[in-house]
Amino acid sequence: MQRIGMGHDRHRLVAGKPLWLGGVSIPFELGLDGHSDADVVLHALTDALLGSLALGDIGDWFPNTDEQWKGASSDRFVVAAMAAVRERGWEVCNVDATIHAERPKLSAYKSAIAARMAELLGVETDQVSVKAKTGEKVGPVGRGECIDADVIVLVRKV
Repeated sequence: MQRIGMGHDRHRLVAGKPLWLGGVSIPFELGLDGHSDADVVLHALTDALLGSLALGDIGDWFPNTDEQWKGASSDRFVVAAMAAVRERGWEVCNVDATIHAERPKLSAYKSAIAARMAELLGVETDQVSVKAKTGEKVGPVGRGECIDADVIVLVRKV
């Protein structure tokens, strides 16, 4: 038996914050604004994992009204969601992630992001695909106002 989960996240780019994408620190003059570290890739991955087994979403598990998650590394969210997947007898087959950012250019970071995601999930790097797209100067991504991420996860019963 297999199941699919899909996650999406968006955060505004602001000055004075670090930029984390997929658990990797990206040098850039702007960072993402959020209650935690605002890593849109790991937030979308968390939602995809939880969604694959109908376990709710990141807001149910890690609400932004809870001070324990203020400034938290999003690695923690992925690890907890992955533990819930394993506890229920499932494993990740593959992950497909797309990051939407006008800037910074991310081609040099895609393999590091995939490797970090694989490490957090306990899978091989060839089970994780990371793509980067611009907004073609259209919409909030294209204007450089935010970064979005979409992640799809396929899980199978062990």
